Amino acid sequence: MLKKATFLGTLAGLGFLLGALSGAIAAEPSSGDMSDFTMSQPNQLKPIEQPLNNRVAVTLGGVGLIGLELWWFLFSKPTSRQAIIESGIQEVIVTVDGGYEPSQIVVQAGQPVRLKFDRKDPSSCLEEVRLPDFRIAQELPLNQITSIDFTPSNPGRYEFTCGMNMFRGVIEVQAASNAV
Repeated sequence: MLKKATFLGTLAGLGFLLGALSGAIAAEPSSGDMSDFTMSQPNQLKPIEQPLNNRVAVTLGGVGLIGLELWWFLFSKPTSRQAIIESGIQEVIVTVDGGYEPSQIVVQAGQPVRLKFDRKDPSSCLEEVRLPDFRIAQELPLNQITSIDFTPSNPGRYEFTCGMNMFRGVIEVQAASNAV
């Protein structure tokens, strides 16, 4: 998860950098063109000629970012995991590293659930996990496993988030007869 997120973040940053650089290069007048700037009328627009390699870089960066957004919002699927029942308690280990892995957890209603959060990401956003429907807010110490126990009584989809509400996951509670 971290490697994919790092790659996508690097790709997005590179596209932004290329766009910013080409804009700065295009806006900077050369010393020979200064006389044209001072003599031109204030209401007259002049086209700025850009080198071909700048135009190609900006176009490729834009197409790459558009492709990245389409993939992220349309084709990426959250990872899902069914809880494993051990000693009458449904358990799932959730790795906290640039988000939650798995980000979708399937459990049965009416049985105790233990979520074990293993935080590896030092960012302050992921210092806390919140399960508002169960009135739970828990600190997650770095490089430690923190257990959260609760018993969902009704089937449904319950969201959990980081302390800043930026990273999200879902607990899907199924009726006992529908669970596999």
